[in-house]
Amino acid sequence: MKVFACIAATAALLAFAAPASAQFAKPEDAIKYRQSSLTVMATHFGRIGAMVNGRVPFDAKLAAENADIVSNMSKLPWAAFGPGTDKGSIPTRAKAEIWAEQAKFKELNDKLVAETTKLAAAAKTGNADTLKAAFGSTGAACKACHDNYQAKL
Repeated sequence: MKVFACIAATAALLAFAAPASAQFAKPEDAIKYRQSSLTVMATHFGRIGAMVNGRVPFDAKLAAENADIVSNMSKLPWAAFGPGTDKGSIPTRAKAEIWAEQAKFKELNDKLVAETTKLAAAAKTGNADTLKAAFGSTGAACKACHDNYQAKL
């Protein structure tokens, strides 16, 4: 049993160590992945927003759970913006500038990941005002990327 567990763990680690682009057989796979990741992140960020904006009662436990999800999800979609994933048969709002300005796009990605980490830490304090401040900074990081790299509908 221990041998099987070691083999399974090794296989899992190797799978995670493979380049992210190898995970996507077609551009459509990458587009679906990043859209799904961003949708989940936005949903949980919206739940926090409802609390900090007073639309629902503040619940420290739920805020922390949602902030952790946002923080974890913020790390996922960026690998799906690799070369060749700018076009596919699935409609996408991703602008061509993402692939033309990779350094700037990565900088904004890194900023969002940093801000979502701060959001999760703020949520763990249980203080609504601390969470609200972190929520604003995280929202600004989201907006910066959207303003530059997301096509309007």
